[in-house]
Amino acid sequence: MKHVLAIDQGTTSTRALVFDEALSLVAMAQQEFPQHFPASGWVEHAPEDIWESTVATAREAIAKAGLEAREITAIGITNQRETTLVWDRESSQPVSRAIVWQDRRTAPFCAELREAGHEALVTERTGLIIDPYFSGTKIRWILENTEGARAAAEAGRLAFGTVDSYLIWRLTGGKAHVTDATNAARTMLYDIRRGCWDEELCALLGIPMAMLPEVLDCAAEFGSTEPGILGAAIPILGVAGDQQAATVGQACFEPGMMKSTYGTGCFALLNTGPTLVTSRNRLLGTIAYRLDGQTTYALEGAIFIAGAVVQWLRDGLGLIRTAAESQTLAEAADPARRLYLVPAFTGLGAPYWDPDCRGAIFGITRDTGPADIARAALESVAFQTRDLWEAMQADWAQSGAGEIALGPLRVDGGMTASDWTIQCLANVLGTVVDRPRVRETTALGAAWLAGMRAGLYPGPAEFAKGWALERRFVPELDAIRREEVYAGWRDSVSRTLSRQA
Repeated sequence: MKHVLAIDQGTTSTRALVFDEALSLVAMAQQEFPQHFPASGWVEHAPEDIWESTVATAREAIAKAGLEAREITAIGITNQRETTLVWDRESSQPVSRAIVWQDRRTAPFCAELREAGHEALVTERTGLIIDPYFSGTKIRWILENTEGARAAAEAGRLAFGTVDSYLIWRLTGGKAHVTDATNAARTMLYDIRRGCWDEELCALLGIPMAMLPEVLDCAAEFGSTEPGILGAAIPILGVAGDQQAATVGQACFEPGMMKSTYGTGCFALLNTGPTLVTSRNRLLGTIAYRLDGQTTYALEGAIFIAGAVVQWLRDGLGLIRTAAESQTLAEAADPARRLYLVPAFTGLGAPYWDPDCRGAIFGITRDTGPADIARAALESVAFQTRDLWEAMQADWAQSGAGEIALGPLRVDGGMTASDWTIQCLANVLGTVVDRPRVRETTALGAAWLAGMRAGLYPGPAEFAKGWALERRFVPELDAIRREEVYAGWRDSVSRTLSRQA
């Protein structure tokens, strides 16, 4: 029997999963690694932690499956997007820590770009807005703030990559400096209409184009691993950013299909087919996937804090010992005590895009306790998803792309293990929410891309037939009450914003 190894390199941990010929999960290994917060709004990773956890989990997963490396047909990689690494081509040593997607240190420079009137150009070429979230300004910061980096980059000695690109470089022993279209689309440097790096945007940010990797389809020949790393030379045949991989794993191949993934953050993608919809509601136009040279686009809304709010309850406040306890605590809260938590720990993402606001809690009384805070924390994820849901419906209606009814919403990610949280989501959205039988949709998407390229798995239409429902959540909150509680959320957000967004 043939197998595929999926590497899922996330924000707080790295996982490796082995799938068999039937796309069934055979084995999994996971390893958390440290987060670094050197200043307010700054988030960093040590590149060596990313690399060592990748190798360790890959070896462990293969061993748990009872396999040898030579029995792995292909590798698929999915990764935290926008996180930025710059390394020396000769030594493969990074010149600094990785700047994580959540990091907001480049907010002042982004403000300068907006004030200079450059956002229309950026949106037209990339589908994005100007924000510290994306890789481009992170690369510039590294070049400007690391001794000797600017000169080395201009001399062609430095390479830039998102996490997928860095891992491929290390896995192939520096033979392949490549990425895929979905990761390239998150840099603020890639023209998603023409499918190439944009010279004008690179010049605007002061980034030498020699630093940039070659951009391939999501299912392509990305190189082969050095035999000494995992035990054999294994071809890397599939790559997609984590949210796009989840879109694929959820089989959202038709325009109008939508998924939302709840990990550290929350990311909702709406398939818009061959049409790149220009958002009027501060969402992002992006690439859902590119197969056989054909690009499928999406509208995306990004929430910076979803599962991370549960980590905060655990590590920051000490209210819970495990993530699972957040549901138990929330269930104990009195729903009549209405508390709102706006988790703007690193600013707010779509549709507000306010990097400078910070978190706040509204409605605290003498009766407020840990259960109320836990409930408000979980509800904040549903409210933020509602913000995206409404913006997507408005953008689609304004696009002229035709009538479409959004929903049901397909969900995945760690937080979806909580029935209470997903029922809350259905209540706040007022729509059906579907949880799939296979919840490892991000890794599944990466595995399918690689296995399809290897000829092991079927094409999109047949793969979609295998999607199976585990549970459907139907709204239980009446419409009047739904709008009342959502209005309270919108009021709380308006009080939190640092500026009009």
